[in-house]
Amino acid sequence: MKKQLLIVGVLACSFVSTNLSAQQKEAQKEKVETLNEVVVTATKFNLKKENTGKVIHKITQKELEQNAGKSVIEILNTIAGIDVRGVNSNASEPRGINIRGGRSRQVLVLIDGVPVTDQSAINQEFDLRLLAVSQIESIEILKGASSTLYGSGAATAVINIILKKASKDKISGSFETSVGTNNTANVKGSGLSDKNQNVTVNGTLGKVNFLGSFSLTGVDGMSAAKSDSNAEFATDSFYSKNGLLKVGYTLNDKLSIETFLNYDEFEYDFDGGAFSDSDVNTGNQEQFRVGVKPKFNYKNGQVYLLASANVVERDLKQYNSWAGTLDSYEFVGRSVNLDLVNKYDFQESNIQLITGVNYQIHSNNTVTPFAVIEKGTANFNTLDPYASVVYISDYGLSVNVGGRLNVHNVYGNHFVYDGNLAYAALKSEDVSVKLLTSYSTAFIAPSLYQLYDGFSGNLDLNPESNKTFEAGFDATYQDWLQLDAVYFSRKEEDAIIYSNTTFKYANGSSNASGFEVNTKVIPTSFLAVNASYTYVAKDNFEDFNDYIPANKFVASLDVTALENAFFNFTYRNVGERTYFDRYGSFGNFGDDVILPSYQVLDFAANYKLLDETVTFFGAVTNLLNEDYDDILGYSTRGRNFKVGVRLQF
Repeated sequence: MKKQLLIVGVLACSFVSTNLSAQQKEAQKEKVETLNEVVVTATKFNLKKENTGKVIHKITQKELEQNAGKSVIEILNTIAGIDVRGVNSNASEPRGINIRGGRSRQVLVLIDGVPVTDQSAINQEFDLRLLAVSQIESIEILKGASSTLYGSGAATAVINIILKKASKDKISGSFETSVGTNNTANVKGSGLSDKNQNVTVNGTLGKVNFLGSFSLTGVDGMSAAKSDSNAEFATDSFYSKNGLLKVGYTLNDKLSIETFLNYDEFEYDFDGGAFSDSDVNTGNQEQFRVGVKPKFNYKNGQVYLLASANVVERDLKQYNSWAGTLDSYEFVGRSVNLDLVNKYDFQESNIQLITGVNYQIHSNNTVTPFAVIEKGTANFNTLDPYASVVYISDYGLSVNVGGRLNVHNVYGNHFVYDGNLAYAALKSEDVSVKLLTSYSTAFIAPSLYQLYDGFSGNLDLNPESNKTFEAGFDATYQDWLQLDAVYFSRKEEDAIIYSNTTFKYANGSSNASGFEVNTKVIPTSFLAVNASYTYVAKDNFEDFNDYIPANKFVASLDVTALENAFFNFTYRNVGERTYFDRYGSFGNFGDDVILPSYQVLDFAANYKLLDETVTFFGAVTNLLNEDYDDILGYSTRGRNFKVGVRLQF
């Protein structure tokens, strides 16, 4: 209760102080332009947000800059409907993206529209720790089933990470560096053990544009596992480097080509498990991506080919307590993706026809002390034709319907479809109200590991099917209020699960429903208040609901009372979560362990000078030093500080 009163007091004091400052300085008024935002993820082409019946949240470049010092995962964790398992654990621990009660495997990650998966992993999940925020222009989150356009994995959401583009200047660039602490709520003394650097150079020379970016991150000072005794655990480090090169050539107004080369690597220490220390377990992960996108504009249309290749290599050295040996594990996943897409505008009838064909081939090569998966055996390919029709009327109605046939060389064919409606029920200079609804299906192909692993694989697995219904509204009033709410219901069939009886992967089922509410209020020109609430109800089937909270509330206060200065308070309240104790590790075998709710208050600020050439930024995370469990048996970050500077040239 005292902490809650302190939170209210901090927000109230901030409001009063900034109100006094605003009387002396005039700030530019921020307008709510949510419906007029242009997004690409809804149709693979530019589309106004008001013309889609899907729920899309866009994180802009301005918002990314205001969150300087945070990771991609930390930023995503503030979005309605998203809860990141392990968001505040040590950097060396993997994270899980839970959206609307779903799992990470039900979320498809795109980088500049290219699906990225880790075919060496059990669930093909892409590790977002491989990405540096400094290389990102914006992020679009498309909620609901979206397999019609994006294929396997797009069951609960698509996260499209759009990387920065070259400047139109001949040459420009930036340099950013920051340092911070990495402590738990009870164990201090990490020093400045969180260090980050990034340098970017880009520009346009005639018809050629280019961008090069390189980032380094090093985090140490904290143990991944939590000690449940007086024993002091060794710290576990995480070091990453990220390189990006983009080159484009514009032949004329009709024809252009873009290429990219991306290399990411991180190495880390990890512990023996919950409440179990280790000073010998280490891991290394590398990702190499290369691609090309030729694009041709013609009368009433556009066609492009997006071709890419992706290789992920993971190596582990893990202590085997049974044999007393340090075992080696090697995982290699390879993917090739070809997506040929065409959009044609029937301008007289306000109809857009989007057609495409997608070809993918994936392989896995795994070598462990227990089993070997050969690359020549563990592979599959898909060939998916798809089509989508978009109708935008002159009286406020927008309709989007489409379908996709997934042709898989292992389990056969699978058809998915979707449809969404958006209607501008009210649109004037002061008020706008958009009604939206959608019904969509999605599928998740079994991973190569789930199919071919010699111990737990099952070649008889069916693809998981998801059906999602959504209905809601999006409204704005003048330039100071925005409110949206949506109800969702998702039914899963043939959900891919691990059976504790047969010790093999099998098909099960699970459903989820709930609602999301977002609001943004701008009471004055220097103040903006954002708040969101998410409620999720799930079937209670063993580990289907592990770590997924039924209730989550996020609120933030943005203050721009001082010229060139920005201040932010973000408050998160995460409700109770459960963990199915299948092995009796934390209590009775087969019981649910209840993790109490927790609340976290973060503070961030930045100040720009010399015509925004120099930006100083700082942050305090977990301001109240809340001690709580994010993942049972693992450490959680307490109050930590970070400061940095960004130079533009």
